[in-house]
Amino acid sequence: MSELSLPLLGSLPNRLLRLYAGLALYGVGVGLQIESHLGGSPWDVFHQGLSIHLGLSIGIWIIVVGALVMLLWIPLRQKPGVGTLSNVVFLGLFADAAMWLIPAPDPLIARWAYLLLGVVATAAATGLYIGAGLGPGPRDGLMTGLNRLGLSIRSARTVIEVTVLAIGWLLGGTVGAGTLIFALAIGPLSQFFMPRMRPRG
Repeated sequence: MSELSLPLLGSLPNRLLRLYAGLALYGVGVGLQIESHLGGSPWDVFHQGLSIHLGLSIGIWIIVVGALVMLLWIPLRQKPGVGTLSNVVFLGLFADAAMWLIPAPDPLIARWAYLLLGVVATAAATGLYIGAGLGPGPRDGLMTGLNRLGLSIRSARTVIEVTVLAIGWLLGGTVGAGTLIFALAIGPLSQFFMPRMRPRG
């Protein structure tokens, strides 16, 4: 995760534009993956499971879970930024809007296209909003906070994502090929997009 410590470049308006463009694109990525019905990211399987069992939209659960995760930042001594708070508030709204606007595909090839576009969009969005340098998302901050306690980034991410995936699956969230593809592809794709999405001026 050395990309998180890269020097920040660009004016504040430029960085804010990238932040909100990244959150909007991330919401589209979430919507595409869920509408594919081929399996979403571990966190989205969790949000979907909560929606199935407790009602409310997936986007609302993204907001609620993000806010609750931020409470865990307190003992971890993590400090939120504008990007963190914006992530909590807007990501779920963008995801719900995307799922409302994007038609559900029927042919399998269209569903695979949704899935693959969703994973790529999520990775590009990660580069945009983290590259803006205005604070990590609540889930990213939980991972880096555990890292400060001694867990490696890889171990922290694995523990968190396996836990939420298992709970989401038990709640009825869709686990499938898309979940595996996301797990394998999101790291390399994010690493590819991160330096290319940073503000340059």
